[in-house]
Amino acid sequence: MAVQTRNDTFAALRDCFATDLAVLIGDPSQRGATPTDFIDLVEEVRDVLGSSCIGAWQDASEELDRAVGYLTDALTSPEGDQRSLLAWARTHLRDGIETAS
Repeated sequence: MAVQTRNDTFAALRDCFATDLAVLIGDPSQRGATPTDFIDLVEEVRDVLGSSCIGAWQDASEELDRAVGYLTDALTSPEGDQRSLLAWARTHLRDGIETAS
């Protein structure tokens, strides 16, 4: 059985959420493929939504802020903690995108 690495999991999250995140800020450009590039995208969307006066977008920004925290922690955490941190990040990414849409 193959072992899934942190970078594989970040790539899966990026593949799943990057397009939806980019649509929220009207930015169709391709982003880099590293975990930090993906975190940068989430932070950018968080900041754009958070600067809005629309309540749902501010709520979405808070969800994305939580996701950024989990994603960042996953970069530096022991391997055993990464799976749960990335699962929490996925939950907040999904909730943030749904709230903003």
